[in-house]
Amino acid sequence: MTDVSRKDWQVPPRVGISEETEEEERKEMTNKTEEPRLPPGWDEARIQEVLEHYESQTDEEMLAEDEAAFEAPDTVVMPIPNELADEVEALIERWEQQG
Repeated sequence: MTDVSRKDWQVPPRVGISEETEEEERKEMTNKTEEPRLPPGWDEARIQEVLEHYESQTDEEMLAEDEAAFEAPDTVVMPIPNELADEVEALIERWEQQG
């Protein structure tokens, strides 16, 4: 099996996000005058740890990890029309906040 470098991958468009919004976010992320914004609990060490994990995986390990995500007993994977993606995301956020 051919090992494909992750650097060769192109990032697919994000579902439910307009091209204008994505471009604005890209500009914000590349603003060199600001410190990078990270999710709560993330720092440079954690970023490096995650990068090392994924960059060291074999194709078989990547596939197994993806398949495991689809088999998780507490989640469902289903197609959602692009027009509903923002609403579904908002619904999930409200559900998570309720604890």
